Amino acid sequence: MFPDAISSGTPPVESPMSIDAHRQREVKWMALLPIVPPSQARRNKKVKRLLLDGVPSSVRYLVWCHLSDSKARAIPGVYTQLGKRQRVPAFSDIEKDAKKYFPDQTQLHPFDGPLVSLLQAYLNMVPDIQYSSGLTSIAGHLLLLSPEEDAFWIFASMMDAHLRPYFSANTIQLEVDAALLSKAIEANDSAVCKKLYVTFSIPPGAIAKSWFSTLFVGTLPVEYLHRIWDVFLYEGVTLLFRVGLALVQCVRHLLLQSTSEEAAMEYLVHPPLACLPSTADAFLNQALMMKLKDDDVRKQRIKMEAQIKRQTQSRTTNGSSGMQTASISLPKTS
Repeated sequence: MFPDAISSGTPPVESPMSIDAHRQREVKWMALLPIVPPSQARRNKKVKRLLLDGVPSSVRYLVWCHLSDSKARAIPGVYTQLGKRQRVPAFSDIEKDAKKYFPDQTQLHPFDGPLVSLLQAYLNMVPDIQYSSGLTSIAGHLLLLSPEEDAFWIFASMMDAHLRPYFSANTIQLEVDAALLSKAIEANDSAVCKKLYVTFSIPPGAIAKSWFSTLFVGTLPVEYLHRIWDVFLYEGVTLLFRVGLALVQCVRHLLLQSTSEEAAMEYLVHPPLACLPSTADAFLNQALMMKLKDDDVRKQRIKMEAQIKRQTQSRTTNGSSGMQTASISLPKTS
């Protein structure tokens, strides 16, 4: 279990006390970032304490750069060169999804705009990735906070560190995490588990994909999403399980009253705002306090991944194609 939780007594944003606390957190972050190497940030207790205390919007983009260590991955000139390659097969889908998922952010809509360009570059760089609308959701949200090229490298870092298996040609990782999520729901609330997976026969993958492959974009309000991403970039995939459990708890009464799979999925993917805690910090706190052993989840994921690798090696030895090997296609730079 995540050993710490944020204070539930945070004053309203409008209060002078909150404004002063916001400024103090900003100063603390600006003092800490230069002295903690990005490669060590996810193991640093001071960083963790500040994350739980809060990340001011004025420094959030810098904090995300730091936690993802995106600057270390950035290669000068590569993003521009990737953008000059031919259009990827998913180009028209990306353009449609940009307008669908960000209807009010018209700057993300053009075919030559930052969102289409970012995903065009990434899919050219990592050709084994299978496009889905979740990629547009995540990349688009990054672009609302970060300059285009910086957003690209944060996105690439997030994919490499946490999310890439969800979008590979073989979906076994998502199936593994869906199974682990269903077990976690059962351990926390057997009645809801029975309703979802037995009464309605909802495939575990349907719930996990809606949440994990979008990082909850479109499910949580923006301020809640920011706080979840703050800690996700430190803690990793196990936080996604916690957020899922917290959402189930928030809409529990609606799920138990549901009369169809469609209604239940709607509550899970688009929970009514009235069902969520009143603040983003309160929701994060609820997620951190959910009954879940993070180390057990990590060990089970590693165990299942090892089994998958053995199966893949066996198929390769026997001459069948098996899963595709992850690839990177970087342009040459002068």
